[in-house]
Amino acid sequence: MSSELKTNKISPATGTALQIGDSGDIISYGSGVGGLGGIASVQTFTSSGTWNKPTGVTKVMVEVQGAGGGGCKGSSYHNAGGGGGYARKFLDVSSISTSTITVGSGGAGAASGVTENGSDGGLSKWADGTNTITGNGGAGGTDANAHSAGGTGVGGDFNITGQSGGSNTLSTGHSFLGHGGVGATSTDSPSAAKDGSGYGGGGSAWTGHAIACGSGSGGIVIVTEHK
Repeated sequence: MSSELKTNKISPATGTALQIGDSGDIISYGSGVGGLGGIASVQTFTSSGTWNKPTGVTKVMVEVQGAGGGGCKGSSYHNAGGGGGYARKFLDVSSISTSTITVGSGGAGAASGVTENGSDGGLSKWADGTNTITGNGGAGGTDANAHSAGGTGVGGDFNITGQSGGSNTLSTGHSFLGHGGVGATSTDSPSAAKDGSGYGGGGSAWTGHAIACGSGSGGIVIVTEHK
């Protein structure tokens, strides 16, 4: 047998502890607005679009991952692409109904047989008119004696910069949600260097073969919704 009590407030008398039920009782709480509802749903964006708040959702955890840069085949230096930046923020969306979502594309790697820089990765972003949370894309590899910068995270409760792409090495830029592609060694005979994997990984650079460089992997925006 169960009972239901509906009230606006329960307070203990002065100097007295508040007790609900007896020892061994199982107390349940509502899961709707005003209850202790926890996670209600998740929306994942791998392409740009619009987030629309579901009924009853009051708070969201937004994760934004920028895309990785592409690898370079240079005349002197061959730099891998940098990893994309990441940002995460917990938001009260009681007064917010929609947000514009941007998802960055991975930067293209240098084509086979062509001496050229890799393209930069695109940024990913949540923008609701009040809050802007951005994961900037990783830089494309260049023909320079310097690492390719990882993208920065901006506007989050915490922000993580992507790993830079190595200069004239096999190292590539990892991201919080992805890995950089591994370059081919002198003993390999692949058709192409390796693309970034997951989300936001940088593409590997040219390492001696007449093959294309790796491209960066695209970004992602993940919205975890709470009641």
